[in-house]
Amino acid sequence: MSAKVANSETPGTAAEQRELVITAGRHLRLTLLGIFLILLVYALYFARDFFMPVVLAFLLALTLTPIVRFLRKRGVPSALSATLLVIVSAVTLTGIGYMMSGPVMELVADAPNIGRELRERLAEIRRPLDRVLKASEQLDQVAETARDPNLQKVVVAQPGIISRAAGNLLSAGTTMAITFVLSLFVLASGTMFYEKIIQSFATLSDKKRALRIVYDVEREISRYLFTVALINSCLGIAVGFGLWLLGMPNPLVWGVAAALLNFLPYIGALTTIVLVAVISLVTFDNLGFALLPPLYVLCCNIAEGQFVTPLILGRRLELNAVAIFIAVAFWSWLWGFVGALIAVPLLVVIKVFCDNFESLRHVGNFLGAQQIAEEEEEEESAPAT
Repeated sequence: MSAKVANSETPGTAAEQRELVITAGRHLRLTLLGIFLILLVYALYFARDFFMPVVLAFLLALTLTPIVRFLRKRGVPSALSATLLVIVSAVTLTGIGYMMSGPVMELVADAPNIGRELRERLAEIRRPLDRVLKASEQLDQVAETARDPNLQKVVVAQPGIISRAAGNLLSAGTTMAITFVLSLFVLASGTMFYEKIIQSFATLSDKKRALRIVYDVEREISRYLFTVALINSCLGIAVGFGLWLLGMPNPLVWGVAAALLNFLPYIGALTTIVLVAVISLVTFDNLGFALLPPLYVLCCNIAEGQFVTPLILGRRLELNAVAIFIAVAFWSWLWGFVGALIAVPLLVVIKVFCDNFESLRHVGNFLGAQQIAEEEEEEESAPAT
């Protein structure tokens, strides 16, 4: 009787041990994944001089891939089309940067005057706040007198603005050179990456599935990046031309700013409107006419965000607003202004990649807009009912 009881308890004990082993393995995988993510963030932060041009090169290559694919179908070699596209992109960006350098430097040099004139225009609004400002100044004076008079201040000399500008210009030039050269090699390689991916799988079915996923991901991402870049360029042209008609100074600067900042949903458009409003208030004496340029920029962004982009791209790649703000904050902390610009394209890359794998589809569902996720769930549940 005791032998039967022991035998009946053994399977239960073995099942519990297997469950413990599975649980421990799951915890170990999660721990290793967390360690890997922390090390990856540290690597991206401290080695940003290497990773930033590499990521920019792949994004540029994906943006230009539809044109290379279109020309390849018409008999133009990938190496030739890639070389021409990269040269045209480099010359265009360099020319725009050179034309913008003068007006931007003038705006930076004239920033104190702009601030003084803006304060004068907003003097009526600031008058109720004068008491608060005076109170804060009195508190500062009291704090200064309460300090130890024998205490000495140590001021660390900072590098001059010219040396910092020269260093930033050299770093930006190096990054752009690596970006264009690497994107040229990626575009000119053609199907080499696909062949390498296929060779890494053993069975024919796995090769077909991997090739289909890679083609789908590459096609969706390249179509999105190319279309968004084209839409933002058209938005910049419309903003610059309209502000030129309204008599705004430096319309080229505001057109380029609108095109670049539009890669930042919500934040970019708001930044452009505020900057245009500040310069408009300083430039025009008539307050009613000074409101026309920011209102025009607002109308252009509303037309682009609510009509043009959804009509051309559809609603499948719309992103969760919370995920957008988290991505912009993370990448701006990691890589500064460049990281903020590429945050949303990278988020779209991650979403498209996750949507094509069943095990990661819940991540893609989280990154997508709530309305889109509900529509997909209704479409999936419709045949069952």
